[in-house]
Amino acid sequence: MNILATGETSRIEELKLKISSDHILTVKPRNEISGDKLADFDIIFDLNFDDNPDWKLYSAFKGKALFLNSVKIQLAAFPVHPYTVVIGLNALPTFLNRPLAEVSLQDKEKQKQLAAVMKELNWNYRLVEDRAGMVTPRLVFMIVNEAFYTVQEGTATKEDIDMGMKLGTNYPMGPFEWCKKAGIKNVYETLDAVYLDTRDERYKICPLLKTEYLKAISANG
Repeated sequence: MNILATGETSRIEELKLKISSDHILTVKPRNEISGDKLADFDIIFDLNFDDNPDWKLYSAFKGKALFLNSVKIQLAAFPVHPYTVVIGLNALPTFLNRPLAEVSLQDKEKQKQLAAVMKELNWNYRLVEDRAGMVTPRLVFMIVNEAFYTVQEGTATKEDIDMGMKLGTNYPMGPFEWCKKAGIKNVYETLDAVYLDTRDERYKICPLLKTEYLKAISANG
């Protein structure tokens, strides 16, 4: 299959590890993608879609599948695609190159098409609801948020928390390590989206996390 991918470098590198050499992968920046040239591709991955949801760019795509990173938004916000299966993908950094892909569907009637596409990619997957945060980011980033509360209250340092979580719970990374690799922008904005969606106090953002997010945004212009 001919596959087109766009997104930040770290996500593209994770995707490359999941794409078999049987397929042809073309990588382009978003500003070089043209709607009238998408017919050359069977599958498209937009790994930064929820940061810049340009739905019109893909509205005429007539391939097999359109994978859109949709952790911070819901695909239900867009018109149902008439030509292809639109798949929400958890493509946040550190979450893509895993044995099990976390996906949602814009149209649940297209589960058979989803299964066929995943078989061609040779990907194992789990279908989750089309909701902000999906499943894994909700859980991991909620833990990150609680870790920030623990530091804010002076209970422990970031380093102690990371070490404690890895040694005590066998986590692959401590919450602050995970926050750094996933990107504090993604952590903050995902939690914010989930809180707006659910109004659940578990996702209310710690003031220290918000402060560090604002500093990071300011530093990056």
